[in-house]
Amino acid sequence: MNYTIAEKILLAHTGKKEVKPGEFIEVKIDLCLGNDITAPLAIQEFKKAGFKRVFNRNKIVLVPDHFVPAKDLRSANQAKILADFAREFKIKNYFELGEMGIEHALLPEQGLVLPGHLVIGADSHTCTYGALGAFSTGVGSTDLARAFMDGRCWFKVPASIKFIYKGKLNKWITGKDIILFTIGKIGVDGALGKVMEFSGPLIKQFSMDDRFTICNMAIEAGAVAGIIEPDEITKEYVNKLGKNYFGKAIYYESSPHAYYEKIYEWDLTGLEPQVACPHLPGNVKPVSELRKIKINQVVIGSCTNGRISDLKIAAGILKGKKIKQGLRLIVFPATHKVYRTAIKEGWAKIFIEAGGIFSTPTCGPCLGGHMGILSEGEVCLATTNRNFIGRMGSPKSFVYLASPAVASASAITGRITHPEEI
Repeated sequence: MNYTIAEKILLAHTGKKEVKPGEFIEVKIDLCLGNDITAPLAIQEFKKAGFKRVFNRNKIVLVPDHFVPAKDLRSANQAKILADFAREFKIKNYFELGEMGIEHALLPEQGLVLPGHLVIGADSHTCTYGALGAFSTGVGSTDLARAFMDGRCWFKVPASIKFIYKGKLNKWITGKDIILFTIGKIGVDGALGKVMEFSGPLIKQFSMDDRFTICNMAIEAGAVAGIIEPDEITKEYVNKLGKNYFGKAIYYESSPHAYYEKIYEWDLTGLEPQVACPHLPGNVKPVSELRKIKINQVVIGSCTNGRISDLKIAAGILKGKKIKQGLRLIVFPATHKVYRTAIKEGWAKIFIEAGGIFSTPTCGPCLGGHMGILSEGEVCLATTNRNFIGRMGSPKSFVYLASPAVASASAITGRITHPEEI
């Protein structure tokens, strides 16, 4: 049959002979994930249903990352629920403070997700792992509770939309610019309930970090999943993970005559760095149109852009420079591996000497959690993934989204700035 990569993965996890878009299927999952916001609800439902054992203690991942280090008593209690559940059911992949990271950067780094896997997580940005050629999607906490019990979940088979990117990119264009451009073109509901399949010669040029960024924000266009066919770059990444993972990688690719609900093809030659303006990720403009926007805060990090290559770019621009007086710069690495690398390479020192702060891994200000929320009227430029009203604090604040390069340059000038100006 002529299936897309997403349909092939779903079919392989059903035991059925065929699937089609719109069909309801029950699938066997390879991995399920919960964090300190969503997992406590799942644990509550799991225990309320009277379940006494989990389906596989190696295939459940619990990561306290949203409000840690605990910002208050309520968040401390939430994290404790995860710790107690992990201890009671001997969950192997529970990541405590000091070894944890932002979940969607941590799982690939730990080798817990492989090409061909089917992964669910009680967090919308679970779609990140599609960069590896996995089908990964966010679910509700009750779905997660059921998965804890028997490792299964119900899906409605989504149709796919194909995105083909070609052309020659300018120096400062990254995966963040590609996905912002795309959402700007199709809107925040342009892929509602669909799979976004990213392809073309430009995608093949991108590193895994950029691919993770692209797939991470598929949900911001309403998609249930983002996915990229694995290639040699994917295989090299997987091979470097060692043998800590379970299962095996299966490198699926879409059939030449697979059905797509829509196909978009863009030549991105000459594309400028992109910026999403308040209050939607789809309100996108080129950086040159926003040079007069003054900012109070810059945030570099998150599950979207807190990886090693992101911090390297930021440090390269900030080295030997100072941030604008009166501006706050907050840098938070996505995992402890990234944290340690930033210290070893001297990037943390660069951020601090520039006048910023360098945080422990945490979701922190991305969701208005802690460590940098905004007051009324304040403007932030962030490398995060959402800029809804009140997302980062006051409902009367303003959040712009951009790449680490644009964020770093803007921290120096105090206004939204193209990196080539520095």
